[in-house]
Amino acid sequence: MFLKDAFKTSTRSLLHGKMRSLLTMLGIVIGIASVIVLMSIGQSAQDLILNEVQGIGSNLIIIMPGAPSNGKFSAPASAQGIVITSLQQQDIDALQREPSVDLAVPEVRGQAEIVYGNNNATVSYVGSTADFFAVSNLAKVSEGQIFTKSDVDSANHVVVIGPTLAQTLFGPNIDPINKTIRVKDVSFRVIGVLDKSGTGAFGIDIGNIVIMPVTVAQKQLLGITYFNVIIVQANADYNIDFATSRISFTLQHDHGITDPNKDDFNIETQADILSLLGNITSILTLFLAAIASISLVVGGIGIMNIMLVSVTERTREIGLRKAVGATNNDILQQFLIESVLLTFAGGVVGIAVGAAIVGLVYVVLANFTTIGWVFAFPLSAVILGLVVSGVAGIAFGIYPANQAAHKNPIDALRYE
Repeated sequence: MFLKDAFKTSTRSLLHGKMRSLLTMLGIVIGIASVIVLMSIGQSAQDLILNEVQGIGSNLIIIMPGAPSNGKFSAPASAQGIVITSLQQQDIDALQREPSVDLAVPEVRGQAEIVYGNNNATVSYVGSTADFFAVSNLAKVSEGQIFTKSDVDSANHVVVIGPTLAQTLFGPNIDPINKTIRVKDVSFRVIGVLDKSGTGAFGIDIGNIVIMPVTVAQKQLLGITYFNVIIVQANADYNIDFATSRISFTLQHDHGITDPNKDDFNIETQADILSLLGNITSILTLFLAAIASISLVVGGIGIMNIMLVSVTERTREIGLRKAVGATNNDILQQFLIESVLLTFAGGVVGIAVGAAIVGLVYVVLANFTTIGWVFAFPLSAVILGLVVSGVAGIAFGIYPANQAAHKNPIDALRYE
């Protein structure tokens, strides 16, 4: 039997039982659609995260206390429950004298209950200088203004709060500007509300955040003299690697360190962060796609079962074909083609359904949220869907096809 004739015969057989064929394909459709959706959403999330990190500028360098780890990126020592006091004001002064550094912005963080009248919320607060808003991409406010260098130098009790927190504390009818809130029983005057369209950086939830002068946060809320992090904006005229090496040299000199292996600080560039985030999101996407592929296995088993039933139902047909000269290979070929056609058609439909769901997710997130969601429909997902569906057809169709091919023609003709 020619391959063309085998395709015609297989197509005719599948169309003869349209409903059964559609139901048989359903498992493959769901499996392929799931893989497509998860891979597309994973790619979109990765693009969104990386775009936000890149959006704050490529010349930012983060200095954290504690010795460098062997990896390219490590969590701050404070996040691991270790208090290291190696970053001090003298480091800020030294860095600001370095020509390759434009800005050196200290930062301390904590969490506290914020109270206004009978309303309260427990959120994170950040103490920093006025330059913090620029390096963190938070300079835009919807109401009021950000605090100034004078506020920091004078340790004024002023704060800029996030839009969600403003809604929680003041509701829709009260103007938060110049209202007094309490943070750890210390009074602060609200002078600004961040714009909800801001993206923020460095893990900042701009909706629920309180930003205050670092001088107040250190002395009156935390009782410390050191910094949790220093964010450096490198001079655009200098290569980022050169700036990093100069920062390292400056801090070593300032800390009296002669052996680089004994550094008490850790320097990370944006390239390190992007590499880490890219690796994490890629691994998560593959992991989710692997979980979704379980439904492909289930769908493939369903196809194998239906094909076995079909072989039993068509036993006399197989006997007749063999009686008129069909070989084992002809029978194997026909049933295998039927299986591949089922899974391949299911793969095509699954890709279309997956694309529709991805498009719907994009429309919903783009129009009803403030998330700058990126539409991503990777070609690799489409290729993977088609390849997997074809392989599934062969893998799960070979056993039923082999069973059909090796039926005894005499016994098959007798079958009722």
